[in-house]
Amino acid sequence: MVVLDNVTKIFSLARGLFALVGLAAVLAVALPAPRDALLKEILRFTPSVKAALADAVAVGDPGELDAAAGPMPVAPPEALLEEREQSALAEFISRRYRVAESASAAFVSTAYRVGQEFSIDPLLILAVMAIESRYNPVAESSMGAMGLMQIIPRYHQEKLLEHGGEHALLDPDVNIQVGAQILREYMRRFGATEAALQKYAGAFDEPTAQYSGKVLAEKARLQRFLARALREA
Repeated sequence: MVVLDNVTKIFSLARGLFALVGLAAVLAVALPAPRDALLKEILRFTPSVKAALADAVAVGDPGELDAAAGPMPVAPPEALLEEREQSALAEFISRRYRVAESASAAFVSTAYRVGQEFSIDPLLILAVMAIESRYNPVAESSMGAMGLMQIIPRYHQEKLLEHGGEHALLDPDVNIQVGAQILREYMRRFGATEAALQKYAGAFDEPTAQYSGKVLAEKARLQRFLARALREA
């Protein structure tokens, strides 16, 4: 019954709007000049009728309101692709490293966000996490390294001040952000990903570059998985 009343109200208001517009058109032809003042006075009421029509739709069925508002905006293809990438990576990491998928999804999302912020491939950030902590956000080493990206607080006190100190490193978001910031600084300083990774691990002079080899191999594994997952989707 309410829907019927709303439809009747909408029809009545719409008919009134069309009548005003029609009257203005007739007067534009029939009235002698000058006729501008009278036409403006008639058309002045048109916005009020339009507003009333919008109100009538708003109190009706939600579907009618959606129709009046026009089509919903569609996410751009890049955003949809990134969403699929993150979802696939979260599932892969959850299975491979035996972590809750909700946790892996949060790690992946943060890696993409800070990767964009610091211009670092998010897969490289995720690969560092895999090698450093196997995605354990509370991991602590005998050397004092903490969290997902195994950051040693005493070397990065300045970066930790804005986050409240070294204990913030056990917050996954903070740990990933600070780790990416450190990695970006090393990449700028040395100009090569391999050298930056070796410095990150405290093994800059290690001749075999074993650490960077592990991280880059893990990144390549993530890339292969992602390519296959997106191809099969």
